[in-house]
Amino acid sequence: MALNYIWIAFFLIAFVVSLIRLIFFGNTDVFPELMNSTFDSAKTAFEISIGLTGVLSLWMGIMKIGEQGGLIRLFARLLSPVLTKIFPDIPKGHPVMGTMFMNISANLLGLDNAATPMGLKAMEELQEINPKKDTASNPMIMFLVLNTSGLTIIPVSVLVFRAQLGAAQPTDVFVPILLATFFSTIAGLVVTSLFQHINLFNKTLLLFLGSLCVLVAGVIWGFSQMSSDTMNIVSTLFANILLFTIIVTFILSGVLKKINVYDAFIEGAKEGFQTAVKIIPYLIAILVGIAVFRASGAMDFVIDGIAWVVGLFGINTDFVAALPTALMKPLSGSGARGMMVDAMTNFGADSFVGRLSCVFQGSTDTTFYILAVYFGSVCIRKTRHAVVCGLIADFAGIIAAILISYMFFY
Repeated sequence: MALNYIWIAFFLIAFVVSLIRLIFFGNTDVFPELMNSTFDSAKTAFEISIGLTGVLSLWMGIMKIGEQGGLIRLFARLLSPVLTKIFPDIPKGHPVMGTMFMNISANLLGLDNAATPMGLKAMEELQEINPKKDTASNPMIMFLVLNTSGLTIIPVSVLVFRAQLGAAQPTDVFVPILLATFFSTIAGLVVTSLFQHINLFNKTLLLFLGSLCVLVAGVIWGFSQMSSDTMNIVSTLFANILLFTIIVTFILSGVLKKINVYDAFIEGAKEGFQTAVKIIPYLIAILVGIAVFRASGAMDFVIDGIAWVVGLFGINTDFVAALPTALMKPLSGSGARGMMVDAMTNFGADSFVGRLSCVFQGSTDTTFYILAVYFGSVCIRKTRHAVVCGLIADFAGIIAAILISYMFFY
């Protein structure tokens, strides 16, 4: 329901802002730009869906091998003590626990191409145990919020862009991104737990979160000992080795179980193709709404309004120039990436604004895109508190990014 109101708001706000620009500022190009944005974004949404088809088919096929080979169920049993505390409505040992673990692990390592198919597979499995097929269940919402919070240990793409745009030390945003996204994830976990009345204060969960903090600290320390070039090489090499190791391990699990690995892959790949086709309408809807909001100039009005309000309180407004990246990130990953590159180009890769834009880009994820794709893949129409929790996690990540960047770079 929340997506319904947000989608309507995108169009109504875009229409009103465009009328204001036409009547009061004489901008006769605004409505042609608005209509062009609808056609362009619809085409982009379709191209994204088609582009996802191959990746989805590949990873859904690999996941099917792991499922029939018993590897997913093994992961589920190993993680059951922790995940049952966060997802109490999922039966103990259910295979979806293993699939969710694979998705979260891929996100942690910045492996987007692997994370999305695994996430869609997890949503399909969660839908199987969902009593109300058109309404998001508590586990679905918690899983989606953990995805939208954007927890990533190795933000490879951000570091590559910084290197390409001439940053003296491309990796100087690594620790701030890690800290900001960590706060975003914790905020998402806590607020969703409050909505769902989940008790986070138990020994198993506290031990797990403590271990995660130690792991994050270890990664920070390890990469802090490397040069920027070494860090980029190591992170990229590790990611690719890990991906191929997963593929080989899943295939070997199928061989050991004596299943027909090829047939299992084909069966899963067919499901991936069907999923890619199913999400096209949802993706077109959300991307067109976002596009008209941007093309109307409403985003610029929001930024100017924030700068004005912040200035009234005498607060330093240097961070405002980087806000387009932060506000665009929940709406569009490619749009936010463009804003980040624009900020580094105009202000400098090593400027406060350029660095803060990079931290914004790495600290949260594309909330509305994930909502559209994940819920659309299982035909969920009633999203309940998913949007609210996802946006609160985004807001926490934005605030953390600003404060941490002032601490590191100002």
